[in-house]
Amino acid sequence: MKACLTRHLRRMRADWPCYALLAAVWLLACVRVLVDPVPRLPILFNVTPSLPYLVAVVDYRARGVARGDYVIFSFRGEAVRHVPGLRGQPFFKRVAGVAGDRIEVRGRAVLINGVDAGLAKRYAVVSRLALEPIAATVIPAGYLYMQGVDADSFDSRYRLCGLVAERDVLAVVRPLF
Repeated sequence: MKACLTRHLRRMRADWPCYALLAAVWLLACVRVLVDPVPRLPILFNVTPSLPYLVAVVDYRARGVARGDYVIFSFRGEAVRHVPGLRGQPFFKRVAGVAGDRIEVRGRAVLINGVDAGLAKRYAVVSRLALEPIAATVIPAGYLYMQGVDADSFDSRYRLCGLVAERDVLAVVRPLF
C-alpha cells in the first residue's frame, strides 16, 4: 500500500506543471466570475445565442457609440432587485436605439421608430421571472436601447433591463466571425 502511494506521489511530482496550469486556470476563472466580471483582454469569445458572433475585438478606448455598434455595458437595470448578481455584469449587445428615437409598444411587440425590435416574452426562460415590456417613450439624451438578436435575449425591450446609460458602456466591440 505504501509503495503504491509513493509511486502515485512521484507521478504527481513529475506532472506538477500540468497541475499548476490547471490550478491557475481555475483561479483566474474564479477571479473573473467572483471578483471582476468585466473582460479585460482585447479579444472576446461569445458562447451565448444572444449575438451571432463567436470572436470579436474589444476596444476599451472607443468613445461615443452609434446605432448598430456592438458594445459591452455594465448592467444596472431594475432586475438587480430580483437577481442581485446581475449588478455590474458585462452584457454584450447591439445598440438599436439612440437619444431621440421613439419607442412604441403594441401589446408585447416593441418598435423603435416604427421598426420591429422584438416581442417581449411573458417570463424569463431560466428564472421564470415575470417580464413586462419597456414603457413607450422617447429615448432621452445619454441613454441607449440595447438589443440581442436571439428571441430569448434579455435586453432593453424588457422593463427589468430598460435603457442603458451611455456612461455604463465599457467598450465597443468589432465582431470578427
